This record gives sequence, C-alpha cells and structure tokens, in this order.
Amino acid sequence: MSRRRRIPANSLLFSLGTALLVWVLVLSVAGISRFLQVLAEHWPVALTMVFGSFIAGATSEGGGAVAFPVFTKLLGVAAQDAKIFSLAIQSVGMTAASLTIIAMRIQVEWRVVRWVSAGGLLGIVVGAALLAPLMSSVMLKMTFTMLVTSFAFTLYLLNRRLPLRRQAVPSQAVGSAGVLFAAGLVGGMVSGLVGNGIDIVAFSVMVLLFRVNEKIATPTSVVLMAINAVAGFALHYFVVGGFNAQVAAFWLASIPVVVIGAPFGAIVCAMLNRQTIARVLIGLIVVEFVSSVLILPLDMSAAITSIAIFFGFLSVYLLMYKYSPYAPAVTGKTSANESY
Repeated sequence: MSRRRRIPANSLLFSLGTALLVWVLVLSVAGISRFLQVLAEHWPVALTMVFGSFIAGATSEGGGAVAFPVFTKLLGVAAQDAKIFSLAIQSVGMTAASLTIIAMRIQVEWRVVRWVSAGGLLGIVVGAALLAPLMSSVMLKMTFTMLVTSFAFTLYLLNRRLPLRRQAVPSQAVGSAGVLFAAGLVGGMVSGLVGNGIDIVAFSVMVLLFRVNEKIATPTSVVLMAINAVAGFALHYFVVGGFNAQVAAFWLASIPVVVIGAPFGAIVCAMLNRQTIARVLIGLIVVEFVSSVLILPLDMSAAITSIAIFFGFLSVYLLMYKYSPYAPAVTGKTSANESY
C-alpha cells in the first residue's frame, strides 16, 4: 500500500497566491459591481463549476465533462455555447491545476505531453473548424455521452488489477510516438466538438496500452487538457468565433471558482484513494448516459451513429487492454520503472 502524500506548505501557498492574483485581475478588469451582477444572474453556472473544477483537477475528466451535460440538459444552453464555455473555463481552471501539479512536484509524463499535444493542436482545429459545423446539436451531445460512457469501461478495468504498471511510457517502445500523436489527434478532434476529450483519450491510452500508473496518467491528462483548452479557446476567440456575450458572462462568473476548485482537486488527487474518485465518476457517467437516452430526441440515424461511436471507442479500449504489446513482462521482479 502506498503512503499518503503530504502536501508541501509552499505548494498550498503557491496555489492560494495564484487564485488571489486571478481574483484581483478579474475584479480589476470587470469591476466589483459588474462581477456581482453577473454572478447573481448566472449563479447556477458558477455552482456547476464548483463541482466541475474539482473533478477537472482530481481526475482525467476535464471540467467540461460536468459543464457540457449540465449546461445542455439542465440549463438549456446551446451545445455550441457549452462547448466554447468548456474550453474557455478549462483554459483557466486546468492551467491553475497544472501549475499546482508542477509546484507540488507531482510526476508528469512529459514525453506524453509533447506528442499528444502536437496531435491535439491539429485535432482541435479539425474538430472545431471542420467537423463541428456538420453535426447537429443532438449528435454533439450524444458524441460526448458515448465518449464518457466508453471511458467508464476504462475506469472499471482500472479497478481490476492490471498486471504491472510503469512509471513512464518506455522510450524504446516501437511506434509509441506515433501512437501518442494519433491519440492526441483523436482527442483533439473530440475536444473541438464538445470541449473535452483529449484528457480522456490520452489517459485511456496511457493506462490501457502502455500500462502507465494512473497516479501518473491523471496529472499528465490534466496538463494535456490545459494545453488543448488554451489552444481551443484561442482558436474560437480569434479565428472561428462563437465567444459571445452569454459565454463571456458564464466565463466571468466561473473564473474565481475554478482557480480554487481545480487546484484543490489536484491536491486531493495526490492524497486520496483513486478507487473512491473512480466510483464517483462511474456513477456520474451512468446518470449522464441515462439522462441522454431519456431526454434527447434521438431518431434512428442519431441512435445508430451513437451506438457506432460507443462501440468504436469501446473496441479500441478492449484491444489495448487485452493485447497491449507494451505491457510489462511479469518476471517475478519489479523494476524501478514498474510498480504494482
């Protein structure tokens, strides 16, 4: 059993200092009266991100995994606006969580960050600029639902004992760079469609294919989503468009929340048992799936496409889990690069 990690006092001070700096900037630019007016009008959005930002920092699911379904199903926000808000708010919250991860010296697989981010930058352009305009609002919502539902299977597999887990993707593994780039490309396209996804795809590839310890894969996925969210937000703000007044108001109301919630989630992730968080996530995903089936108006075409997306991701996850060529060999001894 691993020892519970102690939180360095200087890391807490760093996180609090970062949050305070963001608060001062927000209140200085927007003005206190304007901020309070926006918060009073959009408090459900801020409340959603209290939980969403914690999930973003503590798990491999970004804040968009909470924001997108709540916004589109409960708050009646258009899927396109929910997607852009997800990218905008994660560009703040996930960046704050990433800085906390670095300050706490939590291990991150930087080689994965480099290759997946390279694919992700291309993927998010393809997803946001080319694919998103071709998809209906219902299909955008169902794409997200099928992505996270198949991801629940990854979490289930992690709660079963994988043979050995590495501390890093082996640098000598044949084709690993191409696999990571491809994972980033797919994850980036999904992020371009629904505002979240590169973290889920990268996490799944790391733990199922390369057998990287999830305690390392999780903070790595947080850093990846931060980079992808910043790129996606910039793409929509400067090129594609869509960052309208409503999304901007949602963003303003939520920034002070996420700069506290996401770093706090990263700290909790370093402290708590992963199985507890995984079970909570699986429960949320079940609710997401059931609500999508019951609420969304699915025609035959949308239903068939949704099933195809689900089984597409699920098949890839199963193949990685069962037939990974990168799985550590069980020799009776555990090397420094492998752990139970």
